[in-house]
Amino acid sequence: MATSNGSTPRHGGSHFSNGAAPRAAAPRTQRAAAPMASASTPRPALSSGRVSSRTAAATQRAVTHRHRDPRGGSGKRGIPLAAIAVVLTIAIACVVAFVVVPRLVPTQEETQTQLAPEGTEVTITIPDGSGAGVIAQILAENGLISDQSDFLAEVRRTEAESMLKSGSYRIVAGSDDTSIIKLLTAGPNASTAQLTIPEGYTSSQIAATVQDSLGVSADDFLAQAKASNYVADYPFLAAAHEDSLEGYLFPKTYDFSGSESVTADTVIRAMLDQYQAETSSIDLAAAAASLSERYGIDLDENDVLTMASIVEREAVTDEQRPKVASVFYNRLRDGMRLQSDATLTYSLGRAATAEEINTLDDPYNTNLYAGLTPTPVCSPSLASIEAACEPADTNFYYFFITQDTEQFSETYDQHMQAYS
Repeated sequence: MATSNGSTPRHGGSHFSNGAAPRAAAPRTQRAAAPMASASTPRPALSSGRVSSRTAAATQRAVTHRHRDPRGGSGKRGIPLAAIAVVLTIAIACVVAFVVVPRLVPTQEETQTQLAPEGTEVTITIPDGSGAGVIAQILAENGLISDQSDFLAEVRRTEAESMLKSGSYRIVAGSDDTSIIKLLTAGPNASTAQLTIPEGYTSSQIAATVQDSLGVSADDFLAQAKASNYVADYPFLAAAHEDSLEGYLFPKTYDFSGSESVTADTVIRAMLDQYQAETSSIDLAAAAASLSERYGIDLDENDVLTMASIVEREAVTDEQRPKVASVFYNRLRDGMRLQSDATLTYSLGRAATAEEINTLDDPYNTNLYAGLTPTPVCSPSLASIEAACEPADTNFYYFFITQDTEQFSETYDQHMQAYS
C-alpha cells in the first residue's frame, strides 16, 4: 500500500483513501505481465689459521702432481659419474613431484579452515576430473574437514585416490575423514535437479527459476502454462480465469532427479499435482458459496484463490492472514476498493509509484478499480488459502503492516493515527 509521501512498504504498510467512489470494473484481461628459491650449503670455516707441516707437505704434493691426472682435460679433478647420476635422479624427482604429479600436500594456509556446525548437512559439488588435492580443498572450504593434509594422508592410506567420484554430495558436518572418503567413493548422493519455488512467486518468477535451476526455457514454460492445456487432467482448473495458471503452481521444493528428461510440462504437472494434494482437504467451491452468502457478494473458487494471493503479498505472519482477509472481504461487502499496492505491482512487474497507484488505468490497479483482480497475483501459501476461505470475523477496514509492526483499524482516523 502506498504511503502518503509516495513510498511503498514491502509488505503492507497500508494507506487507504477515505470515501472514494468505486470505479466500474473494466473487462478482465491479463497483462503480460601459484619461484622456487635455490639454497646453497655454507662452507665450514677453519677453526685456526695454522696449518700443520704434514698438511702443508700434502698440499704441495697435490699441487706439484696435478698435471699428471690420468683423466686429462684441464687437469682439474672431475666429478665422479655416480655423483652425477645422483644429482640427475634428484632433479628428475623434483620435476615429477612439482610438475607431473598433482600436489597432494597443501600449504599451511590452505589447511586452516572454519568447520561447519556439527550435524548440519552441507551440499558440495566435485567437478569432473578433480584430483584428491582439489577435493580436499573443496571439503575444507565448506568446513567439512579440519586438515587437508590429514585427509590426503587417509586417502593414500586407503588407496582411494583413483576411486573418488565427481558429482554432488550431501555430507553431514562432523563426519570423520574415513566416512567422507567412503561416501566419495560410493558416488553422488545429492540431486542437482531440484527446484525451489518460494511462496508468493508469480508465474514469471517461477519461469525464471525453472530456467536457472533446470535449464528449461522461461519462454517455453510461460507458453505452456495455460489452464486449457491441463483442465482435462485437473478439473479444478475449470474455475481459472483468463486461461491462467497463476496461483495454481504450488510453492514448494521439487526434485526431478528421477526424471529421464525435464520439460516445462513435467514441471507444471508436478506443481499442479502438489496444489491438488495440498488443497485436498479444502473445498474451495463450498468456501466460495459460504463467503458469498456471508458478505453478500458473488464469489467463485478462483476468486477465493485470488483473495489468497493478495493476502499472501500483504501479510507478514500467518497470524495476520485471517485478519487481512477480513479487511478485504469487508471492503468488498461495502463497495469499497481493495486499494492493495501489491496488485498493481504484479501487473507492472515492479513496485508501483504513488502516481501510478493513483492514476494508472489498469484492471490490476485496485486503487482505481473495484472488486478483485482478473487473476491471482502470485502463488499463495496454504496458510493464505486457508485464511481466504475462513477470514477472521472483524469490523476492520484498514491495516498497517511492516516487518516489525501491525495495526488493524475500524476507522480511517484510527488508521491515520497508526500510520503516522
